[in-house]
Amino acid sequence: MFKNTFQSGFLSILYSIGSKPLQIWEKKVRNGHIKRITDNDIHSQVLEVEGTNVSTTYITCPADPKKTLGIKLPFLIMIIKNLRKYFTFEVQVLDDKNVRRRFRASNYQSTTRVKPFICTMPMRLDDGWNQIQFNLSDFTRRAYGTNYIETLRVQQIHANCRIRRVYFSDRLYSEDELPAEFKLYLPVQNQKAK
Repeated sequence: MFKNTFQSGFLSILYSIGSKPLQIWEKKVRNGHIKRITDNDIHSQVLEVEGTNVSTTYITCPADPKKTLGIKLPFLIMIIKNLRKYFTFEVQVLDDKNVRRRFRASNYQSTTRVKPFICTMPMRLDDGWNQIQFNLSDFTRRAYGTNYIETLRVQQIHANCRIRRVYFSDRLYSEDELPAEFKLYLPVQNQKAK
């Protein structure tokens, strides 16, 4: 999808405020929901992915299983709200041995396991909103001793979470360097005078 696109800086694949946030995504819902809601903490629209079973409610990108993203930027960043329920996501990359590898992170797993085609690992989320930064190049090198070429799919972002944005970048950026629309603004609380 993005293979022939010039890639530098930031490449967003989901923005909850956009007119069609799931335009290039496919939704799978069983015993749950995927909908846009207003989050009380940030007073803004977000995408809520919730389900009674994490494996049956998720979004996947690209929507067409025959297509690939072709994103060469090595950092996957997701702005996600911790709903204090089970949550997992999975991404598929291509390495320089021309092997498709998957990385799955979840908040209910305690150990990292590396198998030939999938690496599963624990992920700790803070309360409230989190910025998950996933260095795909580093993970590919450490898990398989190979070099990251590109991201093929954001295989799945499963229930249970709220999503503000999912994007790729060429490097990690400090808060000051981020464009305004990539920052998560928490509203200033009005304090009553005593």
